[in-house]
Amino acid sequence: MSALPDRFFRFIAPALLRVASVLVPSNLRAEWLREWLAELWHVRQSCEAAHSITAAGQREILAFALGAFPDAFYLRLQAFHSESPFTSAQQSPQRCVFFLAALLATWFALALLLPGVRAVRSLAPAGFRPDIVLIRYADAEDNLTPAISSTQFHAWNDRKQQYFDGFAFYRSTTETVQREAESAPAALQAHWQIGQASPNLLALLGVPVRFQKSAAGPDAQIPSLILSEFLWKREFGADPAVAGTIVRISGRRARIAGVAPDGSWGLPGNIGAWLLQPDSQAAPTGPGFLLARLTPAGVAQIWAGRVPITVYSPNFIEYDLVGLSLGNDGPDPWSIFLFTLFLALISLPATTSVSLDELAIYPQDHSQTPSISRKLYRWVFLATKIALILPIVYFASLDLAYACTGFDANTAIYIHLIASFTLCLGGLNWTVRDQRHRCPVCLRRVAHPAQVGQPSRTFLAWNGTELMCMGGHTLLHVPGLPTSWFSTQRWLYLDSSWSFLFPDSPSGLKKELTSTLPAH
Repeated sequence: MSALPDRFFRFIAPALLRVASVLVPSNLRAEWLREWLAELWHVRQSCEAAHSITAAGQREILAFALGAFPDAFYLRLQAFHSESPFTSAQQSPQRCVFFLAALLATWFALALLLPGVRAVRSLAPAGFRPDIVLIRYADAEDNLTPAISSTQFHAWNDRKQQYFDGFAFYRSTTETVQREAESAPAALQAHWQIGQASPNLLALLGVPVRFQKSAAGPDAQIPSLILSEFLWKREFGADPAVAGTIVRISGRRARIAGVAPDGSWGLPGNIGAWLLQPDSQAAPTGPGFLLARLTPAGVAQIWAGRVPITVYSPNFIEYDLVGLSLGNDGPDPWSIFLFTLFLALISLPATTSVSLDELAIYPQDHSQTPSISRKLYRWVFLATKIALILPIVYFASLDLAYACTGFDANTAIYIHLIASFTLCLGGLNWTVRDQRHRCPVCLRRVAHPAQVGQPSRTFLAWNGTELMCMGGHTLLHVPGLPTSWFSTQRWLYLDSSWSFLFPDSPSGLKKELTSTLPAH
């Protein structure tokens, strides 16, 4: 390229440096801009010949100006990491423990708020006996799609069965719910997921109902509405006097009869409230979900939580159905967590070095050698991190698996299994790596990594990464390529002569303050 006019080019390079300075953090911007402009003057002096700059000199000056942009990006990235709460939490052991405790409190609060997590952690699902089955077609793709008609329910319920001792039916619909003004002056108009069920549903499941009141007079013929505990707290502020309130569900009157625990909603449809209506008032058509209670003969046919069912239509057409047991035969969340913890522990050595017995080189004066109490404090800090990481993994995996109550039981278990193992392995991996990069004296993370040596000279000299403790206690040497004579990281303890380089150390701070005092 030909040389640009010198007057025009003198404007380009400083302009590029000023643009790069905008990317620098504000507290360092003026200093770095002065440094770049000073260096630009020296570059121009070396490229200037006979009061003019050649094309090659202009390219060199332009390359210098553009080189300020990577420096600016690095400064911005360094400032972001230094201001990040996660990074600052890693530096100090107290901040690290506080950060993990705050993370645990967050996941635990979510577990208390999410209805699906509260349901799986409660004892109510265990109340479903294994003789209660959900009947669906054998070739159905999932358990969330209603397939049994109310006509089939009435046909089977009216006949005596050898393997069944009772049936219950429900369908899930979204309805508009509104309070009647005469029963409650407070306004209520919302869309709820209502399970329109046969009146024996909750009795067949064995679900307890709180605050239940029997109606008398004209209200005895009104369908009963059973609220979930979550809906009761959200819409009515957990008011026990809500029992007996009359509401309108899409224009039809219903009476709130009580509240059932959230654990009883472990059925397809994501139900928020049950509308128990007599068979005479139920809609005659429409698919739904059929539940049945097995006789002892039917329970004997259960295998792997399923019982095969064959029915015949009036035209002698054969249909294959299957009954899925609602009993809590699957693994509970605590068992899943213990299993994934065991898998993570045996997988941990394959992902990181679990050895914490590093080599150490002590100074001659032994000024920085950690005491027995300091070594004990280091192990207590490691145990505290593990004690916080494990419940974080437990509650986080629960929240991820059961946050969406639309998942069926098997899908939620698989999500819980995968999330628990992944978080457990990642959490233990981070715990070990974090412990290996903490100064044995002050337990702060070493920082400012610097590459030392060349990989091509591995067998002639040491090469790897060197990190320093900003308290002036140690240097950490991590080999880039482990060898027989340098196979693991090493701690180099610094004596008191290094303290003036580290303002964070007590002796270094004392010397810095002494040097700034006016002389008398």
